[in-house]
Amino acid sequence: MLRTALRNVLAHKARLLMTVLAVMLGVAFVSGTLVFTNSVSGALQNSSAKGFGHVDVAIGPAYQEASGDTPGKVPELTGSVLDRSAGVPGAASAIGVVRGFTAIADKDGGLIGDGWSTQGGNYWGTDDPRYPLTEGRAPRGAGEILIDAKTAERTGYGVGDTVRLSVDGPVLTPKVTGVFRTDDGAVAAGGTLALFDTDTAQRLFGKPGTFDEIDVKARPGVTETALKAQLDKALPEGLYETHTGRQLADDQAEMIARSMSGMKQGLLVFAGIALFVGTFIIANTFTMLVAQRTRELALMRAVGASRGQVTRSVLIEAFVVGAVAAVAGLAAGVGIGAGLRSLVGSLGGNLPDGPLVVSPGTVAAALVVGVLVTMLAAWLPGRRAAKIPPVAAMNSVHAAATTKSLVLRNTLGALFSAAGVAVVLAATTMKGSDGQAPMGLGAVLLIIGVFILTPLLSRPLIAAAAPLLRVFGIAGKLARQNSVRNPRRTAATASALMIGLTLITGMTVMAGSLQKSIDRMASSAIRADYVVSMANGNPLSPDVGEKLGRAEGVTALSPLRDSPSRIDGETEYLTGVDGATIGALTDLPVEEGAFTVTGTRIVVDGDTAERHGWKTGSALTVGYEDGKKQRLTVAGVYEGNDMIRGIMVDNATLTPHLSDPVDMQVMVKTADGTSGQAKEALEKALGSNPAIKIQDKKDISNEIAQMFTMMLNMLYGLLAMAVIVAVLGVINTLAMSVFERSQEIGMLRAIGLDRRAVKRMVRLESLVISLFGGVLGIGLGVFFGWAAGELMGTTLATYELVLPWGRMAVFLLLSAVVGVLAALWPARRAARLNTLLAIKAE
Repeated sequence: MLRTALRNVLAHKARLLMTVLAVMLGVAFVSGTLVFTNSVSGALQNSSAKGFGHVDVAIGPAYQEASGDTPGKVPELTGSVLDRSAGVPGAASAIGVVRGFTAIADKDGGLIGDGWSTQGGNYWGTDDPRYPLTEGRAPRGAGEILIDAKTAERTGYGVGDTVRLSVDGPVLTPKVTGVFRTDDGAVAAGGTLALFDTDTAQRLFGKPGTFDEIDVKARPGVTETALKAQLDKALPEGLYETHTGRQLADDQAEMIARSMSGMKQGLLVFAGIALFVGTFIIANTFTMLVAQRTRELALMRAVGASRGQVTRSVLIEAFVVGAVAAVAGLAAGVGIGAGLRSLVGSLGGNLPDGPLVVSPGTVAAALVVGVLVTMLAAWLPGRRAAKIPPVAAMNSVHAAATTKSLVLRNTLGALFSAAGVAVVLAATTMKGSDGQAPMGLGAVLLIIGVFILTPLLSRPLIAAAAPLLRVFGIAGKLARQNSVRNPRRTAATASALMIGLTLITGMTVMAGSLQKSIDRMASSAIRADYVVSMANGNPLSPDVGEKLGRAEGVTALSPLRDSPSRIDGETEYLTGVDGATIGALTDLPVEEGAFTVTGTRIVVDGDTAERHGWKTGSALTVGYEDGKKQRLTVAGVYEGNDMIRGIMVDNATLTPHLSDPVDMQVMVKTADGTSGQAKEALEKALGSNPAIKIQDKKDISNEIAQMFTMMLNMLYGLLAMAVIVAVLGVINTLAMSVFERSQEIGMLRAIGLDRRAVKRMVRLESLVISLFGGVLGIGLGVFFGWAAGELMGTTLATYELVLPWGRMAVFLLLSAVVGVLAALWPARRAARLNTLLAIKAE
C-alpha cells in the first residue's frame, strides 16, 4: 500500500500541482510572518541591549500616588541625588541623563525622522561613554549641538554647519560642533538624535537642574546587584527606583516582544485565512482524485486491502504532498519575510538593521502546518472512499449523495447560520469592546453555516443566471448544467472566493463609514479654521500661542492646556482654554446650562457629569497640581466626542497652579477662513518650523483616516493571498471537471460542438462559479460591515453606514476576472482533447 500510494503521487503530478501551490502559499505566509517579526524583534532587542551596555544600575523617580485632593506627582532627580549616587563605595561614575523631543530640519526645511524617533539629549562630557565622538568637540552653550553619524550621513550636515531645530515650538539655529556614534535603536531605524550640553538640555526640555534618569557604572569587581543594594540604602526610601542594566535590557526585550506580538498575531490571522481557504482546495482535490480512482480502490479492497489501508494510502499521498509544499513554502517564506521588511522600510517605517532570523520554531511551524493541514483535508475523502462497498464502487453506483445526508447537511447549515445571525445581532446591542468577542463568534458561526448551505444555495442563485447564459446558446446551457451537476464541488470552490471577498467587503464598508463619521465629527465639533500642534503629539511651548496671536489675520485663538487634578478622590484631567474665545472656536451641543468658561465657572462633557452626578449649578472642589484647592461651579454640560471632551477651565484660573505650563494644541480662527494665504501667514509667524503641524478640519480628518487607509491597503494586500489561493481552487476544479467529462466532451465534439464552443462552455462555467462566490462574499461582507458599524456606533455618535457601491462593483468585477483567468488553461485543455480518444475514455 505504501508503494501504491507513492506511485499514485508520481502518477498525478499535474493534478496535485495546484494542491501543492495552495498549501505552499499558506505555509509561505505563516513562515514569512514569523521570519519578519522574529528578525525585527531580534534587531530591536540587540540594539536595545547595546544601549544598556554602559549602565550597571539606572535610577529613576518613583511615582507618588495621589492622595485626597492632591494629584500624584513625580519626585525630581536633582544634582544632590546625582552626587549621592556617585559617592556610594561601589560606584565608579554617575551620569545624569536628560531626554526630550528634538526635531531637526534637513537642508530643504523638512522634518528628518518620524515623530517619536526625533529625539534629543545631553552630552555629559568628552569622556561620555554613551556617545563616542567621531569628529569635532563637545557642545558648549545654547548655540552648539552634536548630531549622530547616521543623520550626518543622510543629510550632509557636518562640523561647522548651522541647523534648524525645535524642541517645543520656537525655532533654534545652533551650530554643529561634532558628530558621534550611537547604538540607539531609533537612530538605527532612521530617527535622529541631537545632543546639547547638560545645562542647555535641561533648560530646553523644561527640566532645569533635574534629570530624567541617573546611570551609575560599577567599580571593577562590584556586581550590578551589589551596586543596586548600595544605592537603595543610600537614597531616600520610596522616592526613587533602581534597576540593574541586565534588568533594563530584559524589560526592554520583553516590551519589544509584546509590541511585536500584536503585529505577529494580525499577520498570522491572514495566514490562517489563506490556509483555511486552501483547505477547501485540498479537500476538493483529494475528493476528485479519490473519485477518479474509485474502481482501482474497490479492486484493492476486493483482493484483500482493508478500509484502514485504503484510508492510510490516501493519507500517505497527502503527507508527501504536504511535506513538499511545506519545504517549498518555508523557502518562499524567507523571501516574503525579507520582502516585508524592505516594504515597511520603503513606506517610511522605522526598522533597525539586522540579519534575517529563521528560528527552529519557524521551520517546525512551517513543516507542521503544511503537513497537518494537507492530511486533515485529505482524511475525510480517504475515509469516505474506504467506506464504499467494493461491488458498489466497481459499478459506480456510489456517486450520488443520499437524501438523508443532504437533509442532515442543510439542517446543520441552517442551525449554524441562524445561531451566527442571532449572536451577531445580539452583539450589536452591546457597548464598545463588550461586543467584540460575541461579534467574532457570530461571524465565524455564520460563515461556517453559509459554507455548509452553499450547495443548497448554488442551485437557485446559479439558476438566476440562466437568462444571461441563454445568450451564449448551447455552450451557456451546458455551462449552467455543469455548474450545478456537483453542488458540493461547486460550493467548495465558490466558498474559497467567498471568504476572501467577505473580509475585503466588510473592511471596506467599515473604513468608508469611519471616514464619513470622522469628517462629520471634525466639521461639527470645530469652528476653528486651524489646529496647531507638534508633529509627534508632544506639548507646545506657550510661546507658540503668543506668536500666533500676533500673526496677521488671526481673529481668535485658544490654547488647550492639560493638567491633572483630584476631584471627589479621583484623578481627572482639566483642559485649560481661553474662556473668552473657546465658544467661537468650537461647536459642541449644550445639553443643559450655558457654555460659559470664566473665573470659577466651568463646563463638563455629559459622560463626566453623569459619572460624578453633576448638573448645572453643581459645586465641586478641585485639587490642583501645586496642591492648592479651589471651589468651581458647573455652568453647563456639553456633548463631548472623541476629539473634544472633559472638564474645561479658563486658563486664567488654571495656569497659576501649573509649574510648567504647556499646550497640547492651539485652535486658531482667521479673518479669511481656510486659505493658502492664511496658512502661509501662520507658518511664517512660527518661523516655518518643521516640527509644528498646522491643520484645517480636512487635514485632521485625513490624518486620522490615513491610518485606516493604510490598514485597509495592507489588508487588501494580505487578503490577495486568499484570492490567489481561490483562483488556484477554481483552476483545480475545472481541470478535474474536464478530466472527468472527457468522454462527454468527446461526444459533444463528435456531434458538432466546435472547439470555440467547448472553450466558451468551460469559461462560462468558471464565470458562474466565481460570480456565485462573489455574490455570497459581498453579501456577507455588507452584513458584517453593518453589524460592526452598529457596534462602533454605541461609542461613536457620528457613525453613519456608508455602502461603497463603486468598490463593491469592482469586487464583483474582480470575481468575474478571477473566473475568466482561472478558466484559461482548463478551457484550452478541453478544446484540445482528441475526440476519438475522449469517447473511448472510461
